[in-house]
Parts: sequence; C-alpha cells; structure tokens
Amino acid sequence: MKIITLPDPILKKKCTPVKEVNDETKKLLDDMLKTMYEAPGIGLAAPQIGISKRLIVLDVSPRKGLKRYQEEEVKEEIKPNPIQMINPEITFISQDKNTDEEGCLSIPGIMANVTRPSSCKVKYLDKNGESKEIHANGLLARCIQHELDHINGILFIDHLSKTKKDIILRKIKKQQKEKEQTT
Repeated sequence: MKIITLPDPILKKKCTPVKEVNDETKKLLDDMLKTMYEAPGIGLAAPQIGISKRLIVLDVSPRKGLKRYQEEEVKEEIKPNPIQMINPEITFISQDKNTDEEGCLSIPGIMANVTRPSSCKVKYLDKNGESKEIHANGLLARCIQHELDHINGILFIDHLSKTKKDIILRKIKKQQKEKEQTT
C-alpha cells in the first residue's frame, strides 16, 4: 500500500469508527502490517494509507532496518509482536512524561523530540472483534499515542513549538519543490 505524506489533507482529519469487524477489516489490518514492516516502521494508522477509519497497527520489537535500532546492533531478530487495534481509545495517561525522538512514515526524513506521557492504557477491539486493554510503558506507550494522534488528525509535529513546526513545514515544502523539479 502507498503511504500518504504531508501535505495530504487526510492526515489532518479525524477518522470515523469502524462499525463492524468483518473480513474486509481483517484484510485491511493485515495489509497495513505488511506496509508498516516494508516501510520499515513501528506503527501505522489507516489515514496514512488514505483510509479515514479508526485502525492502527504497531510492532515495537527490535528489527533490522529500523533507524531506532541501528545504533544498537540487532544481533538476532526478535519474534515479531504485532498489535492490531480497531477503534482504540486511551483510558488513562500517566502524569509522568518523557521526551524522545519521533519520526513518521508520513513525514519522511523528519525527526524531532516530542514529550508524551510515559505510560497509558488503551482499550480497543482486536482483529476478532474482542474487547482488549493494554497498559503500555516506554516505546509502546509512545507509539500507541503517536498512532492514536493520527486517527484524531494530529501529527507529531503538532506537539512542537510553532517555530519548530514552521521550520519543518518549510523544509517539507522545499523537498516537495525539489522533487517536482526532478520529475
């Protein structure tokens, strides 16, 4: 699947809930996972592939090819641990916060420090339509919050100061102009 990038307006829209978990939903979740792994990334939300539905997939297990794990060599592949969420909803966020570098498949080449709650609880439906809840910490909590932001029309750069965000948006426009001139 093609990953949508800024400035596509779908990235700024709040997504609609999934009314029924059916074969189409299950296939879409599987296709999203494949797309996320191929990118490579640790999370992907439906609007990032042009679909305005409340669906996210994630897998924060260390894998070769991920920028996050290049400094620490991934000596052996850890078994994938994919999570597929339908209509996820955060039910708790910690008062404790941490700051870490984030990037986004829809904003390629841009990284910035973002402060988020260090843990959260999220309830959702799994691929079988069963209600689940996860209490997440660290990278998983950050990834869940980042992907939930996507389905609410919020990008990680929206958490930055106006100045930093403006610099990034100008850089993206410049990259797009350069890309258009070469095509």
